[in-house]
Amino acid sequence: MVASASLPALISLSFGGAIGLMFLMLGCALPVYDKYWPLFLLFFYILSPIPYCISRRVVDDTDSASNACKELAIFLTTGIVISAFGLPIVFARADVIEWGACALVLTGNVVIFGTILGFFLVFGSNDDFSWQQW
Repeated sequence: MVASASLPALISLSFGGAIGLMFLMLGCALPVYDKYWPLFLLFFYILSPIPYCISRRVVDDTDSASNACKELAIFLTTGIVISAFGLPIVFARADVIEWGACALVLTGNVVIFGTILGFFLVFGSNDDFSWQQW
């Protein structure tokens, strides 16, 4: 069964997402920091896979040449990810959050975006079991 073979991958991806969100919440909710501005990063977590998902629906992958739609999706995704790493640094430089909270949030960013990348690597192929069937 293909579904049972991908079950450990799905469990590890959900564990990674939970660990990343834990770091984000620790950067917000610890009594030392007690500022919830970094929660705006949740918007970046939601927005980051959207351009790639749209381009996968629109673009035919049989072409071996580069496609402008796919390149634009990669560019937009890269901009969203870089903005998600830049926002906590801007907050910390403006003294909105502490540098310790910034470090926790950046650690959470690495884990969350690694989890999102892992999801597309595991379930992004065009075989019988992919995320496009969901």
